[in-house]
Amino acid sequence: MKQKWKIFFFLLLGMNIIIVVALVTAVKAPIKDEAVENQKMVSGSYVPLKIQAEKEDLNQVINHYLEKEGLTGPIHYQVVLGKYVELYGTIPVFSQEIQMKLAFEPIALDNGDILLQQKSISVGKLQLPVSYVLKFVRDKYKLPEWVTIQPNAENIYVSLQKMKLKSDIHVKVDEFDLENDDIRFTLLVPVK
Repeated sequence: MKQKWKIFFFLLLGMNIIIVVALVTAVKAPIKDEAVENQKMVSGSYVPLKIQAEKEDLNQVINHYLEKEGLTGPIHYQVVLGKYVELYGTIPVFSQEIQMKLAFEPIALDNGDILLQQKSISVGKLQLPVSYVLKFVRDKYKLPEWVTIQPNAENIYVSLQKMKLKSDIHVKVDEFDLENDDIRFTLLVPVK
């Protein structure tokens, strides 16, 4: 009887060690970033319409779009524009849901797209690598096809030119200064 107990103890200990090594290896494994195509501005017969928005209004539009397009999926998340672009969501860990908050500084690019550079991250009380959390978000959250998460670079590329809108309308960001609530877009409306 004592011999069986020792065998089961060492089997259980071995399984625990294997699980811990597998988890550490998964967290430390290198992550591949998706390539981002450098898009050129839309060409053709378009009339530019300038739009100025406020953070509160844009918050409503973004989250309505996420719900309407079914992009929140089984894991619910929300985007909030404050001092930074903030993504709130949860990460399932075993049988628990851990609250997550990612903050990004938006940069309006010359081609009209937006680059979100990671500023801060909090996942409950856990200290997880930023690249691991971004990879988890990329792999588990349902994101629009025009949003590319690059975990190694710790940023998110929002290609507004790839965003599909009705009537072939395209969006170009001119200014995205959240601190001063200066958000300006150009809508490119086709005329042919």
